[in-house]
Amino acid sequence: MKRALAGILAVTMTASLMAVVRTSAVARPAADPAAWSNAEIAGGGFVPGIVFNQTERDLIYARTDIGGAYRWNQATGRWIPLLDHIGRSDWGHNGVAALATDPVEPNRVYVAAGMYTNSWDPGNGAILRSADRGSTWQKSALPFKLGGNMPGRGMGERLVIDPNRNSVLYLGAPSGNGLWRSTDHGATWSKVTSFPNPGNYAQDPGDPNGYLSDNQGIAFVAFDPRTGSRGNATQTIYVGVADKENILYRSTNGGTSWERVPGQPTGYVPHKGVLDPVNRALYVATSDTGGPYDGAKGDVWKFGTASGVWTRVSPIPSTSSDDYFGYSGLTLDRQRPGTLMVATQVSWWPDVIFFRSTDGGASWTRIWDWTSYPNRELRYTQDISAVPWLNLGANPSPPEVSPKLGWMTETMEIDPFDSNRMMYGTGATIYGTTNLTTWDSGGKITIKPMVAGLEETAVLDLISPPAGAPLLSALGDIGGFRHDRLDKVPSKVFLSPAFTTTTSLDYAELAPYSIVRVGDFDKAARPGDNRVAFSTDGGSNWWQGAEPAGVTGGGTVAAGADASRFVWSPKGTGVHYASWYGSSWTASTGIPAGAVVESDRVNPRKFYGFAAGRFYVSTDGGANFTASAATGLPAAARFKAVAGREGDIWLAGGAGIWHSTDSGASFTKVAGVAEADNIGMGKAAPGKTYPALYTIARIAGVHGVFRSDDAGASWVRINDDRHQYGNIGDAITGDPRVYGRVYLGTNGRGVVVGNPV
Repeated sequence: MKRALAGILAVTMTASLMAVVRTSAVARPAADPAAWSNAEIAGGGFVPGIVFNQTERDLIYARTDIGGAYRWNQATGRWIPLLDHIGRSDWGHNGVAALATDPVEPNRVYVAAGMYTNSWDPGNGAILRSADRGSTWQKSALPFKLGGNMPGRGMGERLVIDPNRNSVLYLGAPSGNGLWRSTDHGATWSKVTSFPNPGNYAQDPGDPNGYLSDNQGIAFVAFDPRTGSRGNATQTIYVGVADKENILYRSTNGGTSWERVPGQPTGYVPHKGVLDPVNRALYVATSDTGGPYDGAKGDVWKFGTASGVWTRVSPIPSTSSDDYFGYSGLTLDRQRPGTLMVATQVSWWPDVIFFRSTDGGASWTRIWDWTSYPNRELRYTQDISAVPWLNLGANPSPPEVSPKLGWMTETMEIDPFDSNRMMYGTGATIYGTTNLTTWDSGGKITIKPMVAGLEETAVLDLISPPAGAPLLSALGDIGGFRHDRLDKVPSKVFLSPAFTTTTSLDYAELAPYSIVRVGDFDKAARPGDNRVAFSTDGGSNWWQGAEPAGVTGGGTVAAGADASRFVWSPKGTGVHYASWYGSSWTASTGIPAGAVVESDRVNPRKFYGFAAGRFYVSTDGGANFTASAATGLPAAARFKAVAGREGDIWLAGGAGIWHSTDSGASFTKVAGVAEADNIGMGKAAPGKTYPALYTIARIAGVHGVFRSDDAGASWVRINDDRHQYGNIGDAITGDPRVYGRVYLGTNGRGVVVGNPV
């Protein structure tokens, strides 16, 4: 599961200040918008949906679970982000539960937006609608939540446009909310009260968090275009439902009334339903769970829409002991009716399997076959040179290979205009091929990443040292990277050891090639690895340090200014310190477990901590901490110390920003900042000596990303309403070598770079 956002966004709090407060009025901040782009990573997250427009060539969209939606640019071979305008107030709309592209008016595109159906997302879902391919949007609020990052998010598509009367759309809702319809291009919506079944399948009905217990609802909607005409509504509509005993319903009168399709199979949950109007067949892929992480049994069924006959066409039927997976990723070749493909929804070992049929599912071939165990014969070659980190540094034993062909493959689509092009989503990227029909003649297809421009990593920390690589990142799910160039995909993730999630990293200010990182992974699977690693060559190579007893997670870490000491505040135990490179750790005193720790950037023996509104200082290399006398600070905050100025600290959280020049003994609240999430520093402006400050904050009623060139006396907003990146706050830092360059961490849109214009 991607990181839940509850608690990530800072909570606005009112503090009773006991420190000095600047009282001068602050005018509404001026704007100095930066030019925004991504530090290239290329993917890094789950892509549950790829949608090709059925009437315009090369018009392709992708939806992600926490990182918004994208449109393919055929000329550049890159994806264009479409939802960067979503801001803090509606951050959940970066979760895309479904997407529809209009076959009648291709400029129209719709997004069913909403990240969680439980309390983690405080807002309801919405239909975002665009008449210019996603350049601008209008929003129609819904009276219920949507789950772009919930279980079952790979089903679909749940949002579908009538191909004959495109003002009509249907939306399949989760959580028992049933089927909804719009007749005015998505502007208004009403419930289809005649639809009889809102679904009943939940992964774990007893989950107290409401995440696994959510009813996954309507799985897909499919129109039979033969039953309508241009301008007249399609009459026959199929709706798949997450109900193992009642998977498919049909209307033959344009949605007025519905019936359970007779003779249907039971026992599994439908994931995909794709209609072949030429051969008058509806194909349905099913699994025993809603996915996307699990699924151990399933079938593929073919329903004759004219004959009413159901035929099981599973490549490996659920009755076979060889079936250890469910099916999804169902797609048809529109240029060659009767040719279809389906994927194992989850087949972790040894790899995903793609099946291909050219006779309507009567027979199948597979993308790899067993020969003599552990050997496999592959019908593909894989070229990851464009995204070399996709091998994740793995060196598995046969029959597994690295990189994997995929996992969590819920979406696989053959280009409706080109039988040779196919794209599919995985838990890490979009792959594809442009020589798919080579498969049918016995040749090998070539699989390559087709993910440039699509950035979906969750960023927990960023550093930009004054020497070496300009940027190093701490990421969820794939660990993190050293970026030698911002415009080039890194060659590898952090290794030796590899963390599933890196939670914190730091460099020694006076010895910037010395770097420490901490993080999380499954310790039971790798008992010999520890959750802390060190580098002395700027993050190119790493080795692991020792680990204190009781550690359960990465927490935060700080490097002393000359790398002679390190202080670590891991999960599961208290704050510890180590000499040099962490060969052993000793418990610190005077500071609570779980405190956020940072180092002074001048004095190698001075470290700082913060927890529950109290600031802590150590002057003996982290051995002993003392609580500062400062009061009036927020309950939760992030803080940074300024390079070249001992004891100079900026703290952001709750109701604003605070500044100390005496190592935290006292703090001054910065006037005009109503709330703040984080703060960082970068190179001073020309003619200035104090570093530029960067913050994610609310200033003069505007929430955004701001820069100050005069030590917080005044601020300019450097983002704009088109670049709000709603899920931000965990990481921000300036570049100490380039004035005006800021690195911004998002939860789902990767590392965003702002450069001065």
